[in-house]
Amino acid sequence: MARREAPAAGPGSRALVVDVVRSATAISRVELAELTGLTQPSISGIVRDLIADGVIHETGSADSVRGAPRKLLSINPANRFGIGFQIGAESVTCVAIDLTGGVVGREVVPRGDDRLQSRFEDFTSGLDLPRGRIEGLAVVAPADRVAPDLGAVLAERLGIPVLVENDAAAAALGEFWSRRVSRDQSFGSVYLSTGIGAGLVFGGALFRGASFDAGELGHLSIAYDGRPCPCGNVGCVERYASMAATVAAAREHPALSSRLRLAGSLSSAYDAVARAAVNGDPEAFELVDQAAAHLAVAVTSMVNLLDLGRLVLTGPGMAVAGSIYARRLREHLSARAHARHRHEIVVELSAQPRDAAAIGAAALVVQASIAPGHTPSPALQPQ
Repeated sequence: MARREAPAAGPGSRALVVDVVRSATAISRVELAELTGLTQPSISGIVRDLIADGVIHETGSADSVRGAPRKLLSINPANRFGIGFQIGAESVTCVAIDLTGGVVGREVVPRGDDRLQSRFEDFTSGLDLPRGRIEGLAVVAPADRVAPDLGAVLAERLGIPVLVENDAAAAALGEFWSRRVSRDQSFGSVYLSTGIGAGLVFGGALFRGASFDAGELGHLSIAYDGRPCPCGNVGCVERYASMAATVAAAREHPALSSRLRLAGSLSSAYDAVARAAVNGDPEAFELVDQAAAHLAVAVTSMVNLLDLGRLVLTGPGMAVAGSIYARRLREHLSARAHARHRHEIVVELSAQPRDAAAIGAAALVVQASIAPGHTPSPALQPQ
């Protein structure tokens, strides 16, 4: 690989080194130079600064065929923390993560009056996190649930950076970060909730598009003469495969509608249908499986367009019946994906689908802090 000089303080080079150390778990300086293409002097300078900042540390050594053992570097997890708040229809999920994406605290509280400032203070003090090691707060939610000036107001009141992002994009970065996915992979996630969103990570950074609105998978049309959508399009997959669409279909189904009479919310109604489906109820399974089939059509188009190699299914809609969706998508992609003969398209289920957006929010804070140089968010409000 041709070597390239870059100043040690350059944000792009620092981000590159952090990403490689994060995905490798433990790596030597020599291996860093080989994988990044940076010169040894550049690597030495960047590593020295990262160690001084407490972002990485030396964790041991590995044998070397050329003499002395090579010292290994890894992320220093408990040096700093990111806080993420996910605003849902009925609750706020609060998550704190360390620098590797590991969850160190979680709390779910009712929406109430959404006093996020006091919620932040109570949550972080309850975890006994040193204020000086908290890199910031990110708030994620569907766009219609966030006031336009929320980030600026919170940043002024808390005195820390505040970021505002949509839930699907945040969930994608959270999965990318905590799974230690290499920045060389074309990575995506599908976020199933009341609507359907996607998050895309290329070169270690979220792809947000010209107006920071990339990932509207739910409004990819799968039927040119299909159901009308409030967005103005017709046949949007969201009208066939979202949680809301599945619950609406279940309420019209003679054998399933009685199951939903006591369901007080969309999420509880959807979970009731999903539980019945995975427990062997044929009508419920057919309904969820059909939604998964519709979603598979849209996801295959996304995979074909972007040549994705790895996909994670996440969001509250995947918490109970995710296995049904994963099976459908794997079958469809293995038969229809354009690149299926050149590489495998890996489909995985999130380990924490209900909390994925909150974890991803905290990951956004961590990435912005220790790996600057990635695409910034327009809603980042510095201290």
